[in-house]
Amino acid sequence: MTDPAEIIGYHAHVYFDATTLDRARALCEEAHRRFGVSMGRVHEKCVGPHPRWSCQLAATPAEFADLLPWLALNRGGLVVFAHPITGDSLSAQLADHRDHGIWLGAGLDMDLSQFEPPKAP
Repeated sequence: MTDPAEIIGYHAHVYFDATTLDRARALCEEAHRRFGVSMGRVHEKCVGPHPRWSCQLAATPAEFADLLPWLALNRGGLVVFAHPITGDSLSAQLADHRDHGIWLGAGLDMDLSQFEPPKAP
């Protein structure tokens, strides 16, 4: 079992498309204003393992305790994927995304291959 004390932070990824861009930007800006969380770039392309355009909110564990319920109630139909950060290793990142993720709205398939160790030749 993993100890929750190992969680050093959280990311919440707000997913959107061209028709919901303004709604997602407003949601992320309000989260930043209301909770003091860091707001990343608004990516109008798929980045990393994420299957849709997204904006990342980075939160401490204390901030996340308030952020997640607020996102659940105010996401306005947007899909949000949140996960803990338990370390920088590929295995930690894979587990954080694959095993410890939290979906608000319908879960989506992600390409997690970037977190898998390279295959031996």
